[in-house]
Amino acid sequence: MIENYLLEELITFAHEHTLAKTAAALNVTQPTITRGMQKLETMLAVRLFDRQPNRITLTPTGQLAAQEAERLLTQQRAFVTKIQNYEQSLVTRTVETTLPGPLVLLAHLKAALPNTLQVKQSLITDNQINEHLISRQTSFIFSNQEILTADIESRFIGSENLVVHLQRFMYRANQPSITFAELKGISFVVLSAIGIWKTIIQQAIPDAKFLYHPQRTAFTEITKYSDFPYFSTNFTTLDRHPQDNQNDDDNRVAIPISDDSAHMPIYVNYLVGNRHSLTPLFTQFEAAWPN
Repeated sequence: MIENYLLEELITFAHEHTLAKTAAALNVTQPTITRGMQKLETMLAVRLFDRQPNRITLTPTGQLAAQEAERLLTQQRAFVTKIQNYEQSLVTRTVETTLPGPLVLLAHLKAALPNTLQVKQSLITDNQINEHLISRQTSFIFSNQEILTADIESRFIGSENLVVHLQRFMYRANQPSITFAELKGISFVVLSAIGIWKTIIQQAIPDAKFLYHPQRTAFTEITKYSDFPYFSTNFTTLDRHPQDNQNDDDNRVAIPISDDSAHMPIYVNYLVGNRHSLTPLFTQFEAAWPN
């Protein structure tokens, strides 16, 4: 069996192109690399290197061997990670999300959720969903993506619905619902960490200005002591930050936005084999989902 350190040396040489640079990159001596490469050639019974008086290069066979070695070591690392993640999943369950709203739901349910459920606060991207599930880096992921493959499936949990808060004396405020187009040209104060909603409102509202604030405290103070319009969703009712108490003298009214893009379906994505064990949690999420 070929030892991994020999493959590492071959891969590094393919990247560095000289024995001296390979030795430096691996923090070993140049004779060590020379002996390792000779040993690898003997074990494979092929010529991997073209040796000239002042130069050594990979033969075509050596180039293929380096590519296959890199692929093999990548697979080995993925194997180790997957097994370790699986072992960890027997003790704890990890949940991730591509959207900020579900984090509010999970915080609201914290006392009722199992102590073994670990919530990752950083949002991931849509293109990380499959990778994180297949590698068992996470148990399930909230997203607005419905995924149905041989390994992964999705369950609809509920919708996140966007609402705009307008100054009650604006003519637009005197209606039961409103469209994005009717919000044209208005300036809004917006919390920065709103995920995909940022793209939606920027693309859907013509000529609008958005004053983004990264800190919740600053955002709350501005919405409390000014008449700037702002957005919320049905998750806002579950957010129990003490500083978010609304001003009793607030002159704004909450108006649902009627556009289809203001109503986002949210799913949990998970491995098919974990469906049975995760179903009680998903039922709990559905029961607590805000209207």
